[in-house]
Amino acid sequence: MDQNADQITQPVDGIQPIGRVVSVTGSQAVVLLNEDGAGSKRATEGAELGMVLTVETPRTVLLGVVSALSVPVPSQREAEAEVRIAELELVGELSKARNEFVRGVSVYPTLGELVFRATTQQLERAYLWNSPSAVRLGSLRQDRSIPAMIDVNELLGKHFAVVGSTGTGKSCGVALILRMILDKNPKGHILLLDPHNEYATSFGDSAEVITPKDLQLPFWFLTFEEMIEVLMHGQKAREAEIEILSELILLAKASYAANRGRELNHVVRRRADDFGGFNVDTPVPYRISDVVAFIDERMGRLENRRDLTPYRQLKTRIESISQDPRYQFMFGNLTIQDRMSEILGRLFRVPVNGKPIAILELTGVPSDVVNVVVSVICRMSFDFALWSDGRVPLTLVCEEAHRYVPNDPDLGFDPTRRAIARIAKEGRKYGVSLAVISQRPAELDPTILSQCSTIFAMRLSNERDQDIVRAAISDSVASLLDFLPSMGTREAVVFGDGVTLPQRMRFDDLDQDVMPRSRAARFTERWREGAGEAGFLEDVVDRWRAAGAMVPMNPAQDEAIAEDAPPATQITINRRAETNGANAPAKPAPTPTNTPR
Repeated sequence: MDQNADQITQPVDGIQPIGRVVSVTGSQAVVLLNEDGAGSKRATEGAELGMVLTVETPRTVLLGVVSALSVPVPSQREAEAEVRIAELELVGELSKARNEFVRGVSVYPTLGELVFRATTQQLERAYLWNSPSAVRLGSLRQDRSIPAMIDVNELLGKHFAVVGSTGTGKSCGVALILRMILDKNPKGHILLLDPHNEYATSFGDSAEVITPKDLQLPFWFLTFEEMIEVLMHGQKAREAEIEILSELILLAKASYAANRGRELNHVVRRRADDFGGFNVDTPVPYRISDVVAFIDERMGRLENRRDLTPYRQLKTRIESISQDPRYQFMFGNLTIQDRMSEILGRLFRVPVNGKPIAILELTGVPSDVVNVVVSVICRMSFDFALWSDGRVPLTLVCEEAHRYVPNDPDLGFDPTRRAIARIAKEGRKYGVSLAVISQRPAELDPTILSQCSTIFAMRLSNERDQDIVRAAISDSVASLLDFLPSMGTREAVVFGDGVTLPQRMRFDDLDQDVMPRSRAARFTERWREGAGEAGFLEDVVDRWRAAGAMVPMNPAQDEAIAEDAPPATQITINRRAETNGANAPAKPAPTPTNTPR
């Protein structure tokens, strides 16, 4: 055994034992702390909650985490001695023969064995990964000189979660985790669902930021269930309308394939034949105008006017949604093109082109269809990994996950729940991993959290949230979660496969210019500044309306459009310009009609 091994497995000269083992039960040990003697003060200072202590056996050095401290019989007088007890959770051992750390305990301590505070060398051996896939996220609370490392393959290969109350530094922690991963893996593939538009500043030019104004998610990407949610959200669904829509979408898909060019027609038909023909969920293009035309055709055939009601209602809903400018990202293209490969490439960063992370900003997406958008993205993430045979490992980061997979089965959108659950349960096999971010784990489906093999638990004040996280922990040192209510900002307790053993750590600081836009407003400063200058409210109203219309304004065209075109024509011109390219000249638009595109 070399000199370094001796330093790791033997007590360092001058370090006094802090106590001795007086009880051993399974993976737990009770230590009677020293009462007096040389070095006793320094020794008892080491027996703090969450600290790592060591017990030497003939073949190993056991590592245990202090889970509880107590004085069973307090002294009645100041100078009177008292019994002090520390409870240890035994988490692993340093092998003297192999000079390496392993989880679990193979040799238990005997009664009377001396207990020491872990040395820096022992902590480094226990917490540092030798793997080249490990990255630094922060430092250990017990010894700030020792970095807190995470193994990327273990972290992403088996899903992970970051939970913590608002204001605990959760967004900064998530940004740091992803930045450190991408710094070491610049050709990664990460898709971040950002409901508050706060992460774009954290990645700069390394991120492909997708906003509702330039998002492209054609309606024909949707499954039939998702299409029903878009068209009939908040309304009582009628079986007759659903049956009619199912039949007409199939006809519209067949019509589109039949009218395409010879080359594309051959490809589409060949693929349809390979899979036994199209079904209502097959992601192939069709025209919404064809669906409306088929409705009109059916209405013309019917003699009994009472039978026209479901057709009329369905047509009205389709026209209303497809012409709503807020749904431009689904229905806004004037022409239908099969650009599925291009859209998937942008979302999943294939090729990377120097931007390994795509950030989908969801603020501005109509609240009626946010769950549908997330459902489509999650479902396509899994299908992409499945049909690419896992050759492009993908990580899906789901912020505010409790919105999409709530604990209450009556809330949320069921296809979204199923899509995320499928990634959580089966994604590891196909190379798609899930990162779950939530400030309310009690409102999150516990099945999803239980599938995360690594959990970063930040401060949680609510007892229900603490209980949910504790239930998801299978490690023997779940007692570390007792720190959750009192931890400081940017501190976390980390459990699971991504770390060598559970640890309490603090995330490194982020530079000011890459901080997420999640800081709370400074009320007193804003109030002192005031906001009553002329034009302030007009500017707010203009931005409000522009966001609602989902129309990206072109400054070079604003003045001419304002003078020559009515409001409805402005929207149409801008849509046409966006469809044909940012630099394409705007052509006069026809008067809008009631026929959906």
